[in-house]
Amino acid sequence: MIVKIYNENPNPREIERVVSILRDGGILIYPTDTIYGMGCDALNVRAVEKICDLKGINPQKSNLSIICNDLSAISEYAKVDTPTFKLMKRNLPGPFTFILPTTSSLPKIYKNKKTVGIRVPDNPIIREIARALGNPILNTSVKDEEEEIEYITDPELIHEKWSDIAEIVIDGGLGGIEPSTVIDCTSDEPVIVRQGKGVLNL
Repeated sequence: MIVKIYNENPNPREIERVVSILRDGGILIYPTDTIYGMGCDALNVRAVEKICDLKGINPQKSNLSIICNDLSAISEYAKVDTPTFKLMKRNLPGPFTFILPTTSSLPKIYKNKKTVGIRVPDNPIIREIARALGNPILNTSVKDEEEEIEYITDPELIHEKWSDIAEIVIDGGLGGIEPSTVIDCTSDEPVIVRQGKGVLNL
């Protein structure tokens, strides 16, 4: 199923429709401020495992990332010291993934690496879905190294490719091709481990 939702004023009825699919363990493809993402309710372990399987992600070796609706939700899922919080506050919402130590609120699948990537995208649609769900959203991109650009930017083509896997694809307009900038905040000083779309305001 593909659903059109507008950035400026996400329709509450459509948001609720998406949320009910996520609560049932469904997989969602959604717009962000970077590349279209694929995710699920981040606290639904079975759905998380399904996506890891599909994408060939080994959660014991890779950081899993989650989308929170705002900064206030982050401290429940990650340990954030004051300098890191100030850094995040200067840069979020925005095209950044901050790698932080996990807390006990996240399921065991996230604790293998003891760290989690945190995103608060500058995209009202996915933030509103996370807010309405009351849980973070697992965040992986639909990008594939071999992929033609249209299949990661055009929601109709994304739907054509993934419709047998994702219960719902949100058409939020054309997506980008540049991933987020990833910052590791697990040491004394933040380290940029991948330079992407965002320019970090230190």
